[in-house]
Amino acid sequence: MSPFLKAKQYFSDLMGKNLVIVESPAKAKTIEGFLGKEFLVKSSFGHIRDLSKKKLGVDIESGFVPDYEISADKTKIIRELKKLAKEAETVWLASDEDREGEAIAWHLQEALNLNQDSTKRIVFHEITKNAILEAVKSPRSIDYNLVNAQQARRVLDRLVGFELSPVLWKKVKPSLSAGRVQSVAVRLIVERESEITSFKSISSFKVSGVFFPLGETANARNSFIAELPQRFAKKEEAEKFLQQCLESEFNINDIEKKPGKKSPAPPFTTSTLQQEASRKLGFSVSKTMMVAQQLYESGKITYMRTDSVNLSSLAMNTAKQEITDSYGARYSKPRRYATKSKGAQEAHEAIRPTYISNHTAGDTKDQQRLYELIWKRTIASQMSDAELERTTFTIDVSKAKENFVAKGEVITFDGFLKVYLESRDEEDSEEQKGVLPPLKTGQQLGNNEITAQQRFSQHPPRYTEASLVRKLEELGIGRPSTYAPIISTIQKREYVVKEDRDGTERQYVMLRAKGGKLTEENKTEKTGYEKAKLFPTDIGKLVNEFLVRYFDKIMDYNFTASVEEQFDKIAEGKMVWQDMLTDFYGPFHENVEETLEKSEKVKGERILGTDPATGKNVIARIGRFGAMIQLGEADPESDEKPRFAGLKKTQSIETITLEEALELLKFPRIVGQFEDADMSVAIGRFGPYVRHKSAFYSLAKTDDPATIDGERAIVIIQEKREKDAKSLIKEFEEDKEIKVKVGRYGPYVAKGRKNYRIPKTIEPEKLTYEDCLKLIEDGDKGKTTKKAPAKKKTTTSRKKTAAKKTTTKK
Repeated sequence: MSPFLKAKQYFSDLMGKNLVIVESPAKAKTIEGFLGKEFLVKSSFGHIRDLSKKKLGVDIESGFVPDYEISADKTKIIRELKKLAKEAETVWLASDEDREGEAIAWHLQEALNLNQDSTKRIVFHEITKNAILEAVKSPRSIDYNLVNAQQARRVLDRLVGFELSPVLWKKVKPSLSAGRVQSVAVRLIVERESEITSFKSISSFKVSGVFFPLGETANARNSFIAELPQRFAKKEEAEKFLQQCLESEFNINDIEKKPGKKSPAPPFTTSTLQQEASRKLGFSVSKTMMVAQQLYESGKITYMRTDSVNLSSLAMNTAKQEITDSYGARYSKPRRYATKSKGAQEAHEAIRPTYISNHTAGDTKDQQRLYELIWKRTIASQMSDAELERTTFTIDVSKAKENFVAKGEVITFDGFLKVYLESRDEEDSEEQKGVLPPLKTGQQLGNNEITAQQRFSQHPPRYTEASLVRKLEELGIGRPSTYAPIISTIQKREYVVKEDRDGTERQYVMLRAKGGKLTEENKTEKTGYEKAKLFPTDIGKLVNEFLVRYFDKIMDYNFTASVEEQFDKIAEGKMVWQDMLTDFYGPFHENVEETLEKSEKVKGERILGTDPATGKNVIARIGRFGAMIQLGEADPESDEKPRFAGLKKTQSIETITLEEALELLKFPRIVGQFEDADMSVAIGRFGPYVRHKSAFYSLAKTDDPATIDGERAIVIIQEKREKDAKSLIKEFEEDKEIKVKVGRYGPYVAKGRKNYRIPKTIEPEKLTYEDCLKLIEDGDKGKTTKKAPAKKKTTTSRKKTAAKKTTTKK
């Protein structure tokens, strides 16, 4: 009997009711189609419990015991699941097969008070019928080592955030927050920016020529480009060489031909998928994970959080058959890849299509594009090497000691390149090679022209989301499930911004030897254009400076990586998680108390100079709403107050000049009248805007606040009013500030700049003024402020007490 028929027989023998709990509704719907009437599949909608939000949520004195509470939006789900669990004979916990998924299963078992004898844990790394049936045939109990690794991470991160954030409130700026891994990621971006700021560009002259065999007419087929391997530091040196070229003969001095090959990249892991989807599809890291999750839950790909490059034997055999049928046996080369990433966890497969015979899949364009990328990468990984012939010509210059070199590459067998070629980041850009014509040693050459172009050394590239993930992985910081949250968090906290920035024009010199003459031309190029790069904000730099100065251990890359290794040891059952926290917390808490007591408040101020009109100091500093310019200083004996102006998003405290600051202080500027009221232009926390009758209208990116006129301001006001009118569902006479509107993500209640979600069970058109007030009140109640934990015992006594508690209830 086949394995599938055996599994089917096993299911027909199952009696009684079975409740299967998964994390997401999409996954529930897919799995329900594979299981029979005996199985009811329900979703927990992700995590159901977390550490208390109103307090620390960890009992340090009792051995770091977590205080979990059910999320407010999950109480109804828990009631329903409890009822269904009581009616079921067996409860199957089918959350994902990683630490996060294992923790969800444990939280469900605890919150639902499940009987361990009638509760089974099942795992699978793909949502296919065979995988689900096999999982039900082979249940296991909850792996408490994985649960404890996740608990250790959650508790440690809460301790760091809860104790570090109040330090930042007092010493830097209110409402700031810090995180163990997020702060280290910000440090990477800040340090890269410092490298770029301090980088001194050096110019040199790159020499290249267009050559062709003498005796033939130069054309596209036989012409080729050769370059001088070395560059000239000075223009005079380049001129001298070009003059020698005008008087020289050229011939092929040496020809070197070598066979070569290119091998395919391994199948995708989480980080390589994030990087390649960024480079090839332009997806952000969070978008990649969202689309991959959709594909996984609908049964199209295997589990998307993995650092394994392994493929199952079944997948390899299927890929071999697919390659042989589509391209021929010569294109097939089965390969097993070894996982090399630092601290790889969990024995998953790589990310691959669940059914490799399906070349396309997905319900949306984004799903289809990402699936195609995964399919191509998987298939290419099991294909033959591309075979190449690499040719190098060395060209002698009769009147000079230097030689030109031309490199060419011909693909003699395309192999995996028929399907896929991995993209590269800026820092990995390869020298481009063309195809060279057939030539012989000693053959004489003519040239169309030889040029010496002034080039400038490039600063290190800024991080993209993809290259930051790659760097974190290289350093052993974070794990597959954490990359996307790390990058989202640092942007949400406004320590880092992702944006495009225009380049600047730069002059360069072009020397040209052509037609027996040497000419010089000054040309202009645009340089420094940045697309979707990560830039540190002024507040991000200031927080980083403070944390590196006073919490150097937390901010140390090696320390952060070693913490990840300890989590791995806990997951393997080689370390007790409370012991790890005890060792960490004692020194950390002492560091916090010492910093609160001894460190000075960081202002991040920079005096730019004095205002010629008033003689007062012009200061760039961090204010309540971010970076700003201040004119004058507060004087308790004077009624005159300082004047303030916000910086533009592209400006920084570190680099802004006195002249630029004085321009900002000209705001707000009156640009005209509309409807019998002034229109003023200013720069605020969220960028430049027009203010009219106490309403604010954001300027477009193409608008310059320094030059915008009244006519344009009226257009901006009217366009915003038209847009608002289309989005308005309802407003109230009692309070014009409260409105029911519809936006990109559905209907909501707006009050001023705050928005409040409307539950799906409520029709927005039927909301009364009182209903809106209740939604606003409930929404505000959900927002809590962190407070520093009360000091109860000394660090030493805490450490001793915590050391006694070393086990988790099983």
